[in-house]
Amino acid sequence: MKLGAFSISLNVRDINKSKDFYENLGFEVFGGDLKMNYLIMKNGNALIGLFQGMFDQNILTFNPGWNENAQKLSSFDDVRKIEAELKSKNLKLERETGDDSTGPASIVVLDPDGNQILIDQHV
Repeated sequence: MKLGAFSISLNVRDINKSKDFYENLGFEVFGGDLKMNYLIMKNGNALIGLFQGMFDQNILTFNPGWNENAQKLSSFDDVRKIEAELKSKNLKLERETGDDSTGPASIVVLDPDGNQILIDQHV
């Protein structure tokens, strides 16, 4: 199962303080919009999303179809294929794609400790 690019999406209290902190760790703004209270920060292959007021806990995020530079991969496992495989292993999905279409869609599964894992396909 190919899950795609990995990042962690952090629920932050003050996006400006968090931005400064991660810049001091060597991260640079890669995407997002400070005015919209979210930034994607990058250091080499490491990606961190900073989100203020958008969700209540941190989320592990995978992006099928993308590499760590948000470039489309020529070959990847569609999120619906991943969804079917997880269901075949009797994993409970918190959110399903809900259709048989193609293109952008996402699913959410919780790990045994309740951590959210978002598999978010943009292509």
